[in-house]
Amino acid sequence: MENTSKSESFDSNFENNEDEGNTVTMMDVLEEQQKLEEDAYAVLGASDDKNCSYNQGYVKREALFSCKTCIDKDDKPACICLACSYHCHEGHDLIELYTKRNFRCDCGNSLFKGKKCSLEPNKEELNELNNYNQNFRGLYCTCARPYPDLEDSVQDEMLQCTICEDWFHSRHLGSSLPAANNFSEVICGSCTDRLGFLRYYSGQTVKKVVEETNDNSVDVESPVPNVSATVNEETSTPVPMPCTEKQNDENSKEPKKAKECLLKTLKPVEMTGKGATFWMESFRKSLCVCQSCQEMYKDLNVSYLTDVSDMVQAYEERGEKERSNTVGMSNNERTMQALSSLNRVAQIEAIKRYDELQTNLKEYLSKFVENKKVVREEDIHEFFQEMSRKKQKVEEVPYFCH
Repeated sequence: MENTSKSESFDSNFENNEDEGNTVTMMDVLEEQQKLEEDAYAVLGASDDKNCSYNQGYVKREALFSCKTCIDKDDKPACICLACSYHCHEGHDLIELYTKRNFRCDCGNSLFKGKKCSLEPNKEELNELNNYNQNFRGLYCTCARPYPDLEDSVQDEMLQCTICEDWFHSRHLGSSLPAANNFSEVICGSCTDRLGFLRYYSGQTVKKVVEETNDNSVDVESPVPNVSATVNEETSTPVPMPCTEKQNDENSKEPKKAKECLLKTLKPVEMTGKGATFWMESFRKSLCVCQSCQEMYKDLNVSYLTDVSDMVQAYEERGEKERSNTVGMSNNERTMQALSSLNRVAQIEAIKRYDELQTNLKEYLSKFVENKKVVREEDIHEFFQEMSRKKQKVEEVPYFCH
């Protein structure tokens, strides 16, 4: 799945394939592992994997899981934090929920019927403010199907609504995806209809969409009209709004209150009945933060919209930063650094060994392609064992000076 960023992804990067004619090279595996590692850090890097998040209260955004082993499908849903998924539910059947906002870890409370949290055993019976949706039962979208869905033969990406935080198949959003995925956030059709104030900000929606015509994709204009107060009609880009200096900025924790309501300067546009809407990165900063609007956001339970740090993109950036601070160099960078520390002869020898390994691996894997066999884990072990035996034989050959 994705939510406009690379890993807002619940994206299926490495799909199981039972066709024995399809094999992968070691380089494919390493490259895929690198991407999965980067995605994992984006999702998990900003969450604590050692300490239960319960004492933090309702966390602004964190990686969450649901445990099918501990919570029966007919029971009330429950959430567990990243640390508890490691320390209290190891080996259990977990549902990865990606990230959710404003949840407090349930592990060990009354929903778990006597099973205590090993990290934080003293918890209240319930977290009354947790708001569970169907995702906690492993179901998604308007079709209420699991992901991945073994009965669904259609390959489709999934996107997360920034309001209800459910995930939707792109084909079930009720509107065409913008071209080149040039949007920052998605609001599903139901949430778009519920939040009437969005009609004033249609100028912050992405106008270009892709419509499928047979096998060809063409760019067409969205049926949502431009709002002249917020969009330059010649360039289709946002222009400064009135009172922008009174809007919240990215570095402030609390939005500043505008003296005058921005909505008085904007024209509402009918947006209902058109499915999901796709919003620019500047959307949140454009929202009015006068006292009246902030009270409206509170009544609608969407006060987080004026907080740029609530965005999944901001959470992922924190994860990436955590990764760079913890991991430092990539595997390739570490390899190059190791090579640079060797003398010229040793460098040539190391590169020669690598080339030999790559050549032998390609030859070894080609046999599986010819015989239409899948490469198994034990086959890889066998390959390296054989390489080790060959190396040992070479090193045991005596050398004499003549």
